[in-house]
Amino acid sequence: MTITKADLINEVHETNATLSKTQAREAVETFLKIMKASLENGDDVLLSGFGKFNVKAKSARKGRNPQTGKPVMLEARKVVTFRPSGILRKKVNGAQ
Repeated sequence: MTITKADLINEVHETNATLSKTQAREAVETFLKIMKASLENGDDVLLSGFGKFNVKAKSARKGRNPQTGKPVMLEARKVVTFRPSGILRKKVNGAQ
């Protein structure tokens, strides 16, 4: 099952009785906006107990078109990576 932004907003609203649904939406959207801006600036985002998001540069390289099999050049680009914390890895793997 995939959790969507709407699901996150509902969970924040249900978990925090003092927040209205609008306030919960603003909180989630503000959090995501801050994360996006930080990553766009090349900054890492570290969430203790969850993991670290960072931007890595990928250099140009040779690739292959899977439909034709012809070689193509892939341009240099930046990608967002995520490294889960040890705590999250253990929980995902069933540790208490």
